[in-house]
Amino acid sequence: MVTRHFFAIAGAGLGLALTAGPACAADDIEAKAQMCMTCHGQNGVPTDPKTIPIIAGQQQSYLVKQLHDYRSGDRDNPIMSPIAKGLAQEDLRKIAAYFAAKSWPAHAGAGASAPPPNGISQCQPCHQPNFEGGLPAPRLAGLSYEYLVAAMRSFATSDRTNNGDMPKFMHALPDSERDAMARYLSAL
Repeated sequence: MVTRHFFAIAGAGLGLALTAGPACAADDIEAKAQMCMTCHGQNGVPTDPKTIPIIAGQQQSYLVKQLHDYRSGDRDNPIMSPIAKGLAQEDLRKIAAYFAAKSWPAHAGAGASAPPPNGISQCQPCHQPNFEGGLPAPRLAGLSYEYLVAAMRSFATSDRTNNGDMPKFMHALPDSERDAMARYLSAL
């Protein structure tokens, strides 16, 4: 009789542990994502999108790559690099999935009313026809003009080199074309 009760209690405990395990893992990733929310905002939407990108709804593969690059030193930022280096390797994908699963915020603008600028068609094979991203590239549509133009300038000046193609694409464009692209993309 005692043996049956022991197995019943042990079985119930194991069942509880198995169902609580994923919840604890989700809570753990949510707790780790809290440090991201300090800058990237609650739910991955920053309060100052001019200098900090939206990560809610961004492509998971892109987020993983950026976290990896900050962690390895292939991309440097005084805030992001130490944070990424402090994360366990297995958490990079989980944190990226956490933010990628969120909805991209609704855009307050009316959308791009101007015709697409010169040269932007070279961006579509990677960033997709509507610039919503996909393997291997991030979503650009709806990021702020300021963030986009700064990122393009960083690639053009080779300050940012964690992508093999972007520096040569951006270097080949004059400032005015990069500016027009950033304006167009931010209005999408």
